[in-house]
Amino acid sequence: MTEQTLPQTPRQIWMGLLARAKPARLAALFPDLPPHEVLRAPEVGAVMVQGRIGGTGQPFNLGETTVTRCALRLGSGAVGHAYVQGRDKDHARRAAVLDALLQGDQAAKLDAEVIAVLQTEEAQRRSTRAAKAAATKVEFFTLVRGEDQ
Repeated sequence: MTEQTLPQTPRQIWMGLLARAKPARLAALFPDLPPHEVLRAPEVGAVMVQGRIGGTGQPFNLGETTVTRCALRLGSGAVGHAYVQGRDKDHARRAAVLDALLQGDQAAKLDAEVIAVLQTEEAQRRSTRAAKAAATKVEFFTLVRGEDQ
């Protein structure tokens, strides 16, 4: 039995983009962090990564990966969270600040200036990777031999 994939909420989409963004690119798009109260300082830990047999079948434990998490509160009261792969504490803090800001009045501005840019860049990276993979595709075919007729 396979699980149906539920549509993602806008917050799930932007949190995924922020987590997958390259830290230097995220810092370039959003260089200045507003004042905030740290609820959970950026800390490094490990999480278990699960895979699925055949991509959709039974889950299995693939192994552990390093993540950094952070939680903070802005002066407006908005709370932001972030989990990013790796050990980059600045990346986690910046992603958490953006998560909090995207829940408030600045959402439209940040969506246009940061999220839309990250979505475009990610789509280009995926397209490039797919084109490279397609270039290695091998077409197998069978020749008809005389005795097979």
